[in-house]
Amino acid sequence: MDRGRGCFEVKATDLLGRVGRLYTKSGSLETPALLPVVHPLNQELDVDIIKKIGFKAIMTNAYITFKRLGEAAQKRGIHSIIGFDGVIMTDSGGYQMLEYGDVDIAPAEMASFEESIGTDIAIVLDRPTGFSRNRAFAEQTVKETLKAAEETIAVRKRQDLLWVGPIQGGLFTDLVAESARKTSTLPFDIHALGSPTEVMKSYNFQHLVKMIIAAKTNTPLNKPLHLFGAGHPLTMPIAVALGCDLFDSASYILYAKDDRYLTPHGTIRLDELIELACPCPICTQYTLAEIKSSDKAERIKLLATHNLYLLQSEVKRIKQAIFEGRLWDAVALKCRSHPKLWSAFEEMTRHSKILEDGTPLFKPKAVNLYSKEDLRRPEVSRAYAKIKKSFKFEERRLLILASITSEERWLATPFCKHLLKEGFKDYQLLFLSPPYRLIPAEISEIYPLSQTLYSSSLTTNLSTKSLERDLKRILKLGRYKQLIAVCLNKHLHSKLYALSRRLNFKLLDYCKQGASKQLQAAEQILQILRSQTQV
Repeated sequence: MDRGRGCFEVKATDLLGRVGRLYTKSGSLETPALLPVVHPLNQELDVDIIKKIGFKAIMTNAYITFKRLGEAAQKRGIHSIIGFDGVIMTDSGGYQMLEYGDVDIAPAEMASFEESIGTDIAIVLDRPTGFSRNRAFAEQTVKETLKAAEETIAVRKRQDLLWVGPIQGGLFTDLVAESARKTSTLPFDIHALGSPTEVMKSYNFQHLVKMIIAAKTNTPLNKPLHLFGAGHPLTMPIAVALGCDLFDSASYILYAKDDRYLTPHGTIRLDELIELACPCPICTQYTLAEIKSSDKAERIKLLATHNLYLLQSEVKRIKQAIFEGRLWDAVALKCRSHPKLWSAFEEMTRHSKILEDGTPLFKPKAVNLYSKEDLRRPEVSRAYAKIKKSFKFEERRLLILASITSEERWLATPFCKHLLKEGFKDYQLLFLSPPYRLIPAEISEIYPLSQTLYSSSLTTNLSTKSLERDLKRILKLGRYKQLIAVCLNKHLHSKLYALSRRLNFKLLDYCKQGASKQLQAAEQILQILRSQTQV
């Protein structure tokens, strides 16, 4: 394929998360990617350190550059000003507008300036919604942002820059969706969701999920989605799972100035820190006492460097999870860091159908299920649909319901091998599996039905009423003459026993007699089949 400027190439996906590669005039950038925010003139941490840590792209502020350097910036170029030869994204002044209410430059003028300084990824001078609960104001910011986007597209001249189309709407997700749809009609290379910072500061992570969903479902899948100001280890995994590809953040330096040490689960104030549990160069080359006793400027540099190493390692862990098909697990684990994050995870699970888009049909590893929320995984939802379609309901004499432990490959057990080798076709064999309930033997080898590991709580919480309803439906549609259950899993004995009492069917209990008795269970069923055939 043509890997020219603006090309976005996807290498791996899981949920809506993806590992991709974005091509710019200054080189390619692998996503998901975090862009550390640096000041164009007063850099408190040398960009060479940022580059050494492994960051291939940074974000800086074009508006500040414009105000401080003016025409001199156009002669020097942003890469020379910053001293960075990698990918540079420039914020156009939206943050200043959010903070101070206005800026003294028009969107078209800012677009021309960004082109003149040779940025790689330029952002439209939008009108951020922020955390406002005033709908009229939010509507106005959406209109002004769209107008600014149209003006920018009209005046841009260079073809080697990537342009970012901002999406606004804030707390009003219908406005976010509207902004995304309208911005998507314009020829932008990247889309970006604005105003998440205050939402995150208030720990309203559940609403952040709704905002991202509204933006992602209304922008083209073949273009990256940037999430402004959201480069934090707590929120990046779930944001990536929902389809965000790029992030920017100044948190690394802001935390350092406030003597805060970043961890995978949040921040710790330096005076509360007992141990340096991080393996980064800062935490291995310096003692905690040395960091605490250093002067303010040096301490900021040390903490900022550590914070960047931590953020970079989080990005790498997310990529690894995508390649392994473990992004759901990574998000669930991270979201247990805080109750508000868990609410965000619960909100994410309500969008299982949308998450199916990027979830592979087959994965190299088993599906792990821990709680009822995991039953909403895309893999499980697909499995439910596959099971429902697989029943042919041909009239047969016998319906066999077998419970086998999840650690066994069901069709390879002595019970199944003996039962199937006889060649009898006058029965339907179902497996009882707590996550999927009733699975026809014919599809039991299809991923993930027999490649699922689940916690005992899912067995305990398996609804007997749901099983009874399912069995009644199958018995009616299949017109079976008899139902026999075989219990080879002690954890499911009570469920099968209760069902046998309610539906009055025969239960063969072999779960306490060991695997060697599986052959006896199969032979007992075959004898019943033979006797029915003779009759």
